[in-house]
Amino acid sequence: MASFEWFVSLRYLRAKRKQKFISLITIISILGVAVGVLALIVVLSVYTGFTEGLRDQIIGVNAHALVQRYGMTIADPEAVTTKIEAVAGVEATTPYIYAQALISSATQSTGVVLRGIDAASSMRVLSIGQKMVAGQLTDLDRPSEVPAIVLGRDMARQLQVGIGDRVRLISPNGPLSPMGVLPKVRICVVAGIFATGMFEYDSTMGYINLDTARSLTDLRRGVHGIEVRVKNIDLADRTASAIQQALGADYSVRDWMQLNQNLFAALKLEKLGIFIALDLIILVAALNIISALIMMVMEKNRDIAILKSMGATTRAIMRIFFHQGMVIGFAGTTLGVAGGLGLCALLKRYKIIELPSNVYPMSTMPIKVVPLDVTVIAVSAILITLIATLYPSWKASQIRPAEVLSYE
Repeated sequence: MASFEWFVSLRYLRAKRKQKFISLITIISILGVAVGVLALIVVLSVYTGFTEGLRDQIIGVNAHALVQRYGMTIADPEAVTTKIEAVAGVEATTPYIYAQALISSATQSTGVVLRGIDAASSMRVLSIGQKMVAGQLTDLDRPSEVPAIVLGRDMARQLQVGIGDRVRLISPNGPLSPMGVLPKVRICVVAGIFATGMFEYDSTMGYINLDTARSLTDLRRGVHGIEVRVKNIDLADRTASAIQQALGADYSVRDWMQLNQNLFAALKLEKLGIFIALDLIILVAALNIISALIMMVMEKNRDIAILKSMGATTRAIMRIFFHQGMVIGFAGTTLGVAGGLGLCALLKRYKIIELPSNVYPMSTMPIKVVPLDVTVIAVSAILITLIATLYPSWKASQIRPAEVLSYE
């Protein structure tokens, strides 16, 4: 019986002279499903690539996990570092001191977020050393009469300074006098310029060594926190929990997902919204499938009545038209998946679409094909098309041979 139902279904799908319009709607339905699947695969691949690129930029500058002590500084960073590095999954650590100051050159001035770091250990934790466009990050620790500073490219451009130029750092954390709080002032020489590709970092951040940071703050010893690099960033939350257990309740340990929770939650919600919106293309194609099958049922009233008179059951008639919708859905989904993966491979290999570097953290259109996304897209397309065939199939099964053949 199954072979009989498939035989009739495929026979009905073949074009005949008086059914060309129905066949045209069928082709449009297949193309509609294919375009919807193709668009979903390409757009979600681009969105995933952009999200991962943004994630890599953010966690490259801010490390994978951050360890701080509640209400106070970490007075003995060496001992804390030893405990952290003993935790499974931890790759490297580096201390830091946070400060804010006013930075000025001979012509311009602006605010700056200062990070006091140990250049040697930070090279193993942060990717900022790989993003230097002039100078080296390790120049921060070279002995010199004038302390060194590494600035973002946009900040250096705003201050109109380059390698070897001097800038003035003014911190409000100064001693109290009869005239009020006296600001602390340090002269630094620009030893390097970095470019992360993200304007928020390149225009606001500067790196100095730990001693210079202490001289600008009230911190005489210790550090504000310790940055941690883990071996597997996807398991950063588990590693952070293990570090928390090792250090105790006096410390706060936050992984990169917690530090940027709002941003990535918004990106995840946008991805879901895009998926739902583009699924409407497949839904429109499903409506075409419904109309094509209903028109075919109307055209084949006499054939259905004859088949029922010859012994075909109601379920067999339903399966005949259900199989037609199944063929349309699978054909459209297969074409869409093949086209989407092919277009993604083409865009990834030849980098046809370029992005403005001053706006986006990457220079070309990012592509990241996730097998799970492709599977969900394909399954959802097939389910939508199969659901669309239920009503026409049921309508065909309700035809009564006596009523149809009595007019013949």
